[in-house]
Amino acid sequence: MDTQIIVTIVLSVLASSGLWQYIIFKSQYKSAQTQAILALLHNEIHSIAEEAIEKGSITADEFDNLTNLYEPYKALKGNGTGEALYQKCKNMISKGE
Repeated sequence: MDTQIIVTIVLSVLASSGLWQYIIFKSQYKSAQTQAILALLHNEIHSIAEEAIEKGSITADEFDNLTNLYEPYKALKGNGTGEALYQKCKNMISKGE
């Protein structure tokens, strides 16, 4: 088959509106999923951290649980609020409070 025909076919498929609509839909769907996961992680991080800050201490198990939530939260580009709460708890455990 002629190279020019192959290139034309490939470009026609890539330029089709159906393909681009599908790609846009999938990226928006993923974005909604990511936002939902971030919201759930943030809520749980906030709950654990606020409880620890209120009582003035955090156990090693609680901090381990918080870390397991915080790491994917950070990887998904969560906001600074979750990081600030995590750092407060990290400081509490490192000081032995």
